[in-house]
Amino acid sequence: MADRYIEPDTPELRERWGGFSWKPAWAERARFEIAKYPEGRQRSAVMALLDFAQRQVGEETSTQGWLPIPVIEFVARELDMPVIRVLEVATFYTMYNLVPVGRFHVQVCGTTPCMLRGSDDILAACKARGMKKGHTTDDGMWTLTEVECMGNCATAPMVQINDDNYEDLTTERFDHVLDELAAGRQPKTGTQEPGRHTSEPLGGPTTLEAMVHENHDYRSEW
Repeated sequence: MADRYIEPDTPELRERWGGFSWKPAWAERARFEIAKYPEGRQRSAVMALLDFAQRQVGEETSTQGWLPIPVIEFVARELDMPVIRVLEVATFYTMYNLVPVGRFHVQVCGTTPCMLRGSDDILAACKARGMKKGHTTDDGMWTLTEVECMGNCATAPMVQINDDNYEDLTTERFDHVLDELAAGRQPKTGTQEPGRHTSEPLGGPTTLEAMVHENHDYRSEW
């Protein structure tokens, strides 16, 4: 796993992000999210607002987005929370980026099922393109992070790139995904295994076959 740390709070960081405020579309989404909670419970919206703030930063920087300290402080003011409480949330969940990231944040699962199915080869393919765990490439295109299980064990190995998952990878399939993204095109998401739709068995089911086309009731047969 790459080390996780907070980007230092410097005068340059303050100059760039100290005046952060919502763009109109994100302000509307923030109001909607806060309104879900009863009076006195608005702080429950903290995770959503951190996500919105990260995405707005991403729009402004043409990256996946991240959370500078002044932006975290802004969210704290929005919810009348101590900054440390908001920081605790941001540092606990790895969905929040605490340092600048590239246009594409490549998160490679290295947990046992993916490792057994070839995640080391996926990491080697990243290295061949100049990626290094915990760093962004010089061209600002790729940030590489090795992560723990993301719940796609049946279609291992997998990576998450920004908001999309790519599963059943080989180095060739992974290289194709990266080539398409680099060219400004959207590759197919999900499983990359031909003929597979989600995580069903390759070759089709061997049990409960009648359920493929309709909600079949097996009780009379048992």
